[in-house]
Amino acid sequence: MHALISEAYNMVILGQVTRLYMVSVTIMTSHVKEISKSIEEAAEGDFFLEELSRKWNDYKMAIQNIENILIYMDRTYVRKNDKTPIRDLGLNLWRDNVVYSAQIQSQLQNTLVELLHGERIGKVINNKDLIRNTFMMLKYLGDSDYETSLEIRFLEVSAEYFRGESQKLIECCDFSDYIRKVKNHLIEEMIRVSHYSDFICGKKIVDVMCKEMIENRIESSWLVTFFLDDRYEDLRNVYMMFTHYVSDGLRKLQKVVRNTCQLFLTDPERLKDPMVFVQDLLDKKDKYDSILDSSFNNDEKCHAVLNSFFEYIINMNLHSPEFLSLFLDVKLRKGFEGVNAEIILDKVVALIRLLHEKDMFLKYYKKHLAKRLLLGKTVSKDAERSLVVKLKRVCGNQFVVLEKMIVDMETSEEMLQGFYKSHTELSDDRKLSVQVLTTSLWPISSTTHSSCNLPIEVSALYEKYKSYYLGIHTQKKLSWQVNMGNAEIIATFGSGHKHELHVSTYQMCVLMLFNDVDQLSYKDIAKATQINTLDLIKCLYSMVLVKGKNIIKKEPMNGHIGEDDVFFINDMFKSKFYKIKLDSVAAERESKHEKLQTQKNVEDDRRPQIDAAIMRIMKSRKQLDHNNIIAEVTKEVKSLFLPNPTEIKKRIESLIERDYLERDNIDNNLYRYLA
Repeated sequence: MHALISEAYNMVILGQVTRLYMVSVTIMTSHVKEISKSIEEAAEGDFFLEELSRKWNDYKMAIQNIENILIYMDRTYVRKNDKTPIRDLGLNLWRDNVVYSAQIQSQLQNTLVELLHGERIGKVINNKDLIRNTFMMLKYLGDSDYETSLEIRFLEVSAEYFRGESQKLIECCDFSDYIRKVKNHLIEEMIRVSHYSDFICGKKIVDVMCKEMIENRIESSWLVTFFLDDRYEDLRNVYMMFTHYVSDGLRKLQKVVRNTCQLFLTDPERLKDPMVFVQDLLDKKDKYDSILDSSFNNDEKCHAVLNSFFEYIINMNLHSPEFLSLFLDVKLRKGFEGVNAEIILDKVVALIRLLHEKDMFLKYYKKHLAKRLLLGKTVSKDAERSLVVKLKRVCGNQFVVLEKMIVDMETSEEMLQGFYKSHTELSDDRKLSVQVLTTSLWPISSTTHSSCNLPIEVSALYEKYKSYYLGIHTQKKLSWQVNMGNAEIIATFGSGHKHELHVSTYQMCVLMLFNDVDQLSYKDIAKATQINTLDLIKCLYSMVLVKGKNIIKKEPMNGHIGEDDVFFINDMFKSKFYKIKLDSVAAERESKHEKLQTQKNVEDDRRPQIDAAIMRIMKSRKQLDHNNIIAEVTKEVKSLFLPNPTEIKKRIESLIERDYLERDNIDNNLYRYLA
C-alpha cells in the first residue's frame, strides 16, 4: 500500500497527474461495469440482495483504498482543476452503473417491496439485515430521488393491500370488530416499519393505512347508527383513530360529524312544527354534549364545530325566533312535565344565544309574555322571572323591558287590592280585574282602534276604577285596550244547564246583548257593540262556526259570517266540560301577512340602533374608513342582530344627509364625525 501511495505521489510531482486521474477513472468504470454484470446474473430474492450486499461491501472497501492511494492527487490536482474527488467518483459510478442499471433498478425495487410486503402478509423473512443493509447502501449513496421512487412504489403497494384488507374486514365484521382489527393492523405495521425507520417514513405508511382503512371507510351511515344507538365506545374509537393516526384527522372527523348532524337536523318535517323543531334541537344537543363528554374527550374544537352547526341550523330556519318563543310559551303555560324548569330554561336559552336575530325573538316573546300575563295563564311567576334574568344576561339590556312588564303586573295587583279595599260595597259576583300597562313597554299599537261599547254592568265598574286610579295618579291618562281583555261569565242554556265561559272582552260584549233579546242581526250587533268589522267577524266566527264551542247559531247556517245573518243563542248547546274556553289562550303562529309586518317592525326598530352605534363609534374615533365602520357596527350590535352591510351603508348615507357625518373630499371611503 505504501509503495502504491509513493508511486502515485511521484506521478503527481512529475507532471503525470492528468494521466493518473484519467487512468483511474477508466479502470474504476470498467470494474464497476463488471460488478454490475455479475449482480444482474444473480438469483432473485434473498440471493440477489446477498450478492448485491457482498459486492457493495467489497466495492466500498476498494474505493476507500483507492482514495487513500490517490490522496495527494485529490488534495492538489482535483481541487485546483474542479474534478470529482475519487470517493465521490466511485459512489457516482456505482449509482449510475449498478443501482441505475435498468435490470438491477427494477429488480431491486421489486425485491425490496416484495420482501417488505411479504413480511406484512406473514411470510418468513430469513435475513432482515440484508434489507437493512440495502437501505443503508441507498442512504450512503445519498440518492434521495431513488429512495423517493422506492418509497412511492412501496406506498402504492401498501395502499392497495390496505384497501383490499379493509374490504375483506367490512364484509365479515361489524364496526366494533372492524375498528379492533384495524388497531391491531396499525400496531403490527408500526412495529414492522420501526426496523427500517431510518429509511422508510413510518408516518407515511401509517397515513396510507389510516386513509384506506379509516378515513375512506368511516361512513356517515355508520356514525348515524352510533349516534342513534348511543354507541359511545364505537364513537370513542372513531375519535381516537382520527385524532391519533389520520393526517389532519380532527378536521376530517369534524366534517364527518357535521354531515351526520345534517341528516338529523335538516329533515323538512322537523322545520314545520315549533314544538317538534325546538324539542328535537334540545334532544340532539343533549345527545351530542353527552357524546362530546363520553367519546370525544370533551374536545374543544369538536365542541365548537357542533355549536357552529347548531347555530347554522337554528338560523337556517327563518321561523326560529318565533318557534323558540312559542316553545317557551307552551312550557310556561302548561308546565314542564316533571322536569326541573331551570334545566329546560337553561337549555332553551343556550339555543337562543345562537340566534342571529335576537331582537326578532324579543318581538315575539314580548307578545307571548303579554298574553300569558294578561290572561293569568302562567304556571310559575318564579319561572317567568328566572327566564327574563337569563335572557337579559345572554341578550343584553334590551331585554330589561320584559322585567318591567312583570313589574307592571305586580304594581297593577297592588293597585287593584287598594281599589277593592276602598270599594267594599262591590259584590263578589261581578269583579273587575285591571292591569295598568306602560304603553311603551307592551306590544300595543298606538294606531290600533280597540274601543267598543261595554255592557252597562262592566262600564259602571270601569268608571269606578278609572276615578280611583286617576285620583291617585293625577298626571296619568288611562286608555282602555279592550282587545287585550278577557272575562269569565256564567251562561244558562235552554234546558237549564250552566257553563262557565272564558271569553274575550269582545265575545262578552256580544253575548251579554242576548240577555235582553232572543235574536239579533249582524248589523244590530255591530251597532250595539261598535266593534270594528274584522274583529267582530272573528268574534262571531269563534262562537258560531267552531265545533264544540258553537254557543250561538245563525241563519242562514253556512260557513261564513255575513252582514245579512241573524244570530241567536244555541239553547241545544251541550258539553261534557263545565268550563269552556272560547277565547284563544295559546299563542299561535303568525300568518304570512303578520310575519311580514313583524319583520318590517323589527327592521324599523333596527335603524335607530344602527344610527346610534355609528354615532358612538365615530364620536370616539373621529374618522374611520367604510370597511372599519361596517366591522365596528356589526361587532357592537351583534348581541341583538347581525346587520346587513347594505343597511349600514344606507344609515351612513342618512347620517351624512343630516350633517352628522361627512365624506372625505379625496377618499370616498373615509368618513368624519361632525361635532
